[in-house]
Amino acid sequence: MVRALKRLVSYRRPVIIVIHGFLVAVAYLLAFLLRFEFDFASLPWKLVVSTFPLLIAIRTGIYAWFHVHEGLWRYVSMQDLLMILKATTVSSLLFAGSVLLVFDRAFPRSIFVLDWLLCLALVCGVRVMLRSLREVYRKSRPMRFRRALIVGAGDAAEMLIREIERNPALNYTVLGLVDDDQRKRGRRIHGIEVLGTIDQLPALSSGLGIEEILIAVPAVRGAARQRILQRCGESELPFKSVPAMNELLLGKARIGQLQEVRVEDLLGREAVRLDLDQLRRELRGRRIMVTGAAGSIGSELCRQLATFEPEMLILLDRGESSLYFVDLELKNDYPSLKIVAVVGDILDSRQVGEVIQSYAPEIIYHAAAYKHVPLVEEYPLEGITNNVFGTEVVLRAALQNGVKKFVLISTDKAVRPVGVMGMTKRVAEALLQMHSENPTVLVAVRFGNVLGSDGSVLPLFQRQIARGGPITVTDPAASRYFMLSSEAVPLVLQAGALGQGGEIFFLDMGEPVRILELAQNLVRLSGLEPEKDIAIKVIGLRPGERLREELVMDDEHLLPTEHRKVFMVRSRSFNREDLRRDLEELRCLVEARDRVGSVALLKGIASRY
Repeated sequence: MVRALKRLVSYRRPVIIVIHGFLVAVAYLLAFLLRFEFDFASLPWKLVVSTFPLLIAIRTGIYAWFHVHEGLWRYVSMQDLLMILKATTVSSLLFAGSVLLVFDRAFPRSIFVLDWLLCLALVCGVRVMLRSLREVYRKSRPMRFRRALIVGAGDAAEMLIREIERNPALNYTVLGLVDDDQRKRGRRIHGIEVLGTIDQLPALSSGLGIEEILIAVPAVRGAARQRILQRCGESELPFKSVPAMNELLLGKARIGQLQEVRVEDLLGREAVRLDLDQLRRELRGRRIMVTGAAGSIGSELCRQLATFEPEMLILLDRGESSLYFVDLELKNDYPSLKIVAVVGDILDSRQVGEVIQSYAPEIIYHAAAYKHVPLVEEYPLEGITNNVFGTEVVLRAALQNGVKKFVLISTDKAVRPVGVMGMTKRVAEALLQMHSENPTVLVAVRFGNVLGSDGSVLPLFQRQIARGGPITVTDPAASRYFMLSSEAVPLVLQAGALGQGGEIFFLDMGEPVRILELAQNLVRLSGLEPEKDIAIKVIGLRPGERLREELVMDDEHLLPTEHRKVFMVRSRSFNREDLRRDLEELRCLVEARDRVGSVALLKGIASRY
């Protein structure tokens, strides 16, 4: 018996076609029986037999055209039923037209309507019955499901309930929903009642014996999101969330892929809308090179560039181990894309020139840089060498080899910089502007801290929590602009596509986030209480740091672009020859290992240009 069933499964498509043929035959015969009031003697059997092959042929062909034979019956949805409705309607119309051409008045017109209704009922009914039996069987099994309460009573909650009902692996039984919309109070979604508001969440959880809270409001961010998480924390229960809206929109996640609530969710970032047509025109079929390809930003750049089907992706980084894993990941995810991983240093002008000559990239994204503020402050000569003269090496090679576009990844710390890292980035921007009259399109893109990147506070805080604390915060009033890599990198690509030459673009980073609040929220998301379980220690601002980041300098202005989250910075003009002389002097001071003189001149260059 088992062997026979397995053999049937291997021939699933022919079996489904045969079952559909049987249902079509039953519906057609029932239509005639109803029309002639089950009087077998008066049935026009000759008419039934002569027209049935035509009906089978038309139904089978149209059902195949509409892919009716391909759906999994136990997962039937409204979309499947609508598809059956369309297929049955089209096939009935074709059948009626064909029959009337041949038989004219001899064929009873009511048969067409009866057959259409009965065929719909049988083909749809079998699917719905199988799904219902499966769900009844699932609920009757002696399994232990976790008692859950869902936050939200909108589309996401409805989709989540459907996913839970049809996917036993999720292992939940939903006892109720909460939502602040009073109009939904007492309403039901798939038989599950909206019991109260979000503020009533702790009391409802206790009264119903809830074991886990599921958050199904992917579009809610910022203060509203924090309030939900606070109520979940007060319930003292574990809680999970459906994926973020941008992940759902981009197809990176499904509604049923519940995940632990992350600190990134508190930033209030909305999903990024891109001009995909513009990006495809810019990137598809191009040879693209990324420096610093193994870093946080560089690797995410490579991942997202790969989705636009470039001809070739060249990955340059001196971190051999990190580069190996990025290369392995990309080749596994994009087997048809030509990927070249190069272990190299942007300070090696000979190698950089050879790489660009060999692979002839049309676009270069320059993400290689020293970015840890305290370390660059402690080792300024290395920071200047890498961030300024390393950029110059890659830029000169790009100009000499006719690269079409060069995009520099800059930072908001380049605005009125107080630390060496920010100063080096501002000088790197000026370096691009100095060469802006070249045929190569030169673009710089500024944005703030990327949450979770190698240089952000998040990994540091997570390590400190894992050790039991304390978390170190520089100042209670310190704030920073944060972005997610999934948001920053697409906008970098968009800004790069907008660039026509010599522009500095600035990404909309929303509202600044207080570092102290970020630390407190991260502790709470770890299931602990700030100061009670994990101490927070104020250590004071380090060299090169300031309380707040700034968006533009006094003599700069933000201008809108075609994309509402990308702005162009209008900077002051400067004398190119003066900058060239200053850079040569800076090079001499660095080569002479004059730390004090180098930093003093760097500060002067960053403030003048």
